[in-house]
Amino acid sequence: MGSNLLVNYESVTAVILFGIGFTNLLLQKNLIKKIIGLNIMDTAVYLLLATQGYIEGRMAPIIVNGNTDPSLYINPVPSGLVLTGIVVSVSVSALMLALTIRLYKRYHTLNLDEILRHIQKEGH
Repeated sequence: MGSNLLVNYESVTAVILFGIGFTNLLLQKNLIKKIIGLNIMDTAVYLLLATQGYIEGRMAPIIVNGNTDPSLYINPVPSGLVLTGIVVSVSVSALMLALTIRLYKRYHTLNLDEILRHIQKEGH
């Protein structure tokens, strides 16, 4: 069992990072810290996808010297998923930060409990 953890240390690292981000997302009251937790989770998923798509001894799928033998190249799909995910993650992070700025300007706090308390007072 221990030897499997050492062989798959990238996957273990991704799972630990995901756990840290998820715990941060659940337990923090500060909105910026929640956004950071979500970004840590995103990074863990990208690390896992990248490590699963890598094959030792193979090259990136760029044809060199006209050699089209697929056994020489890694699968490009995980790399494409990681790149697409990074673009989406940056966009979502920018939107969350913009909304956080608007919430701070309106309620003068980043504490989620205090913001919810202000919203309940406004509703009654």
